[in-house]
Amino acid sequence: MRHRARRSTAVGLAAIALTAAGCTQGAEKPASDYKEADGKAAAQRWVSEEFTPSTLSKDQQLAEMDWFIKAAAPYRGMQINVVSETITTHQYESQQLAKAFSEITGIKIKHDLIQEGDVIEKLQTQIQSNQNIYDAYVNDSDLIGTHSRGDYVFPLSDYMAGEGRNVTSPTLDLNDFIGISFTTGPDKKVYQLPDQQFANLYWFRYDWFTDPEIKKQFKAAYGYDLGVPVNWAAYEDIADFFTNKVNGNGTIDGKKVYGHMDYGRKDPSLGWRFTDAWLSMAGNGDPGIPNGLPVDDWGIRVENCRPVGSSVTRGGDTNGPASVYALTKYVEWLKKYAPREAAGMNFSEAGPVPAQGNIAQQIFWYTSFTADMTKPGLPVVNSDGTPKWRIAPSPHGAYWKNGNKLGYQDAGSWTLLKSTPQDRRAAAWLYAQFVTSKTVSLKKSIVGLTFIRDSDIKSDYFSQNSKKYGGLIEFYNSPARKQWTPTGTNVPDYPKLAQLWWQNVATAVTGETTPQQSMDNLAKQQDEILARLERLSQQRQGYGGQCAPKLNPERPAQYWLDQPGAPAPKLADERGKPETLDYDKLIATWKQGN
Repeated sequence: MRHRARRSTAVGLAAIALTAAGCTQGAEKPASDYKEADGKAAAQRWVSEEFTPSTLSKDQQLAEMDWFIKAAAPYRGMQINVVSETITTHQYESQQLAKAFSEITGIKIKHDLIQEGDVIEKLQTQIQSNQNIYDAYVNDSDLIGTHSRGDYVFPLSDYMAGEGRNVTSPTLDLNDFIGISFTTGPDKKVYQLPDQQFANLYWFRYDWFTDPEIKKQFKAAYGYDLGVPVNWAAYEDIADFFTNKVNGNGTIDGKKVYGHMDYGRKDPSLGWRFTDAWLSMAGNGDPGIPNGLPVDDWGIRVENCRPVGSSVTRGGDTNGPASVYALTKYVEWLKKYAPREAAGMNFSEAGPVPAQGNIAQQIFWYTSFTADMTKPGLPVVNSDGTPKWRIAPSPHGAYWKNGNKLGYQDAGSWTLLKSTPQDRRAAAWLYAQFVTSKTVSLKKSIVGLTFIRDSDIKSDYFSQNSKKYGGLIEFYNSPARKQWTPTGTNVPDYPKLAQLWWQNVATAVTGETTPQQSMDNLAKQQDEILARLERLSQQRQGYGGQCAPKLNPERPAQYWLDQPGAPAPKLADERGKPETLDYDKLIATWKQGN
């Protein structure tokens, strides 16, 4: 999730001694005063009072809870420690679902909430020390390329078929999870179980875009209709219009408005702004879902599943013309069309700004903000509680081709480690299934709006209440959803590679380097890490297996630019003809399945 203050990757063994969870080695199970009758009564109470609405009938919910009661019997009295980042969905789990699980099953749960960077640090420490810190982690599926190449994660496919067979719910229904492909490795094994998921979309002020006078002014200035921008040329025109020209001076109702919002402070969150698919939105890499083949949305070329290079000279696209164009436009729009203070903000500071009422559109907006954007009394909420804003597909850049991914989805997912004692792993797996079960998932989706199950999206509740969410439900019900994917399996060490991005993007924001120099530096540094991982795979036979990096030899850049696909040569026209769509017509096509 991108609600994070920092994304730390520095890991020291000293951290082992400081872990708040305490090294939860297989301590003896304390005596429990739990009675099965009490668990059944608790299930009745929670199902009737809290876990409603649900996609299951009450009888089906109670039957599912009865399975948890029976499966938990060997682990009663244990306290299990799990961790996730601090977002609304996980707060609900920590405050409500952990309590419900304990009362229903007799297994005590301590569900810690910490910053996501700290989650990764604890995870890394447990991996490196082989000492159990937490019994299960919720971490981004962005780490799938790391997890699937290591030997420390217990692949869920193996676990459910073997050691964990007796603690795997018969009603888990993996096919109902909309992000299960994101947590599947190159070996086709499922490594993680999605717990919450959200997309990165285009956000705009529907009330302004449909105002007849504003529409008339835009048409007079640009010669085409104001609407949802299909491409970056139209987004740029709309940004210019609202920042400088609407009502002659860039104001609405006497208040200064802006046609763009972003952030630019040198901070780890600047890295997510790019690794979360900004280059693919511009059009770098190759067509292919989920991540472009053979060149993905980080500009990394793979052969089969082996990363072979980031630099254009190795067949990558991290510093190719499309990527340089992506960085150039980001810096240009930040300086020309966003509030002046945006350049000094990080992700957390910039996130609430559109809710203040002076932003017309945002090209890069996480749907995790939906709940905060629908609070009564906000300048962007109508008196009847419906939003004045809408969300739509992100516009694409000049290099984008049909079949490319078009945006990012985050999937925070449960991960089990081999270093966790077997009994603790089993009890934690029961809790992970409980908080994602059909009994509770619809209510959890209503609270956090981070959908994981197709059955919840298609539920009567969201069908009847879709107007409250500004297009979110329509998006998740549309076929367009499949073009939004997380970081994929091509990235072999997410923590090490991700930290390079913010450091190199920041120098372009400040002007210390040109966009080309920034991307050249990034590509070179990524290749250095890939080379290090290649050497590691040779020293430790089996590391990464057939998917370990093996760098291509360098060739002149022109050799690769002359080949079909990515990296593509620089376009003579990087703007193209602006194009917009009527939002209501777009929604109608989604509902028709187009």
